[in-house]
Amino acid sequence: MSPIIVQERAKILNGKDFLTMKESTPTEIAELLKLAQEIKGKLQAGEEYTPLKGKTLGMIFEKSSTRTRVSFEVGMMQLGGHALFLSGNDLQIGRGETISDTAKVLSEYIDGIMIRTFEHEKILELAGNASIPVINGLTDLAHPCQVLADFLTIIEIKGKLKGLKMSYIGDGNNVANSLMVGCAKMGVDFSIGCPEAYKPDEKVVSYAQKVAEKTGSNIVVATSAQEAIQNADIVYSDVWTSMGQEIENGIRLEAFKDYQINNELVKLAKDDYLFMHCLPAHRGEEVTGEVIDGPNSVVFHQAGNRLHAQKAVLVDLMS
Repeated sequence: MSPIIVQERAKILNGKDFLTMKESTPTEIAELLKLAQEIKGKLQAGEEYTPLKGKTLGMIFEKSSTRTRVSFEVGMMQLGGHALFLSGNDLQIGRGETISDTAKVLSEYIDGIMIRTFEHEKILELAGNASIPVINGLTDLAHPCQVLADFLTIIEIKGKLKGLKMSYIGDGNNVANSLMVGCAKMGVDFSIGCPEAYKPDEKVVSYAQKVAEKTGSNIVVATSAQEAIQNADIVYSDVWTSMGQEIENGIRLEAFKDYQINNELVKLAKDDYLFMHCLPAHRGEEVTGEVIDGPNSVVFHQAGNRLHAQKAVLVDLMS
């Protein structure tokens, strides 16, 4: 089968990087999701689509990963390019080389960088000094690639985003931050139920609420899981203790004990709710096995869409 001819087209993203949901407009997010659907359709039809032939993505991992590493690596391969796994301990940044020097050096060798790290300031410094695209594979503040995959999944099942309600129960972490902003931009109502001490970043909440005023969505931060989940179309959870917080595990288990998603809690959501989780999951903690393995769960469909959503970002930034 002859390969598809890749034609010139306008870029979707207005910048050279993909760092948070904040930098992308609703139109850009919608266009990225459309591109992801097109690319996924080509793969499912067995069509060869290699717009990144000859391109190389450097993948810097300071946090371990299953979905991020495999989906980006496989995505680059299927798009005709190559991916390099770069452990933070193997690079010179692990021995004190500055982020800015690393960015400038890598810009001489490769065509794009994906980084999965802790402090969000690191990715800002990396992007500020790199002359090639930088993609956020996860920081402590944001996880935009996850949100694109989540939205793609919802559209495939529900047929739309605008007008739906997403309820996130648990820690107000990077995933919650990005979901809140993404929902605000796409006209999706978003409610989070979490303990007072674990609310999302205040600046993120303020920004999302201002965006929601323009798009017609509703952003609610509650301390009650029962209040947050009322009439939800999508119920979302994440682990209570993220990487780097292991020392807090005992304290967090106690703080979140009333925020478990179980059969009793989901009775307050709509009957056809979708259960979503960015994975990995701790069954018996943030969610019971009956829910995550039940008929409303789409967690593996959601995980699979990381591949297709990220391909759209790669193609837009690197082709």
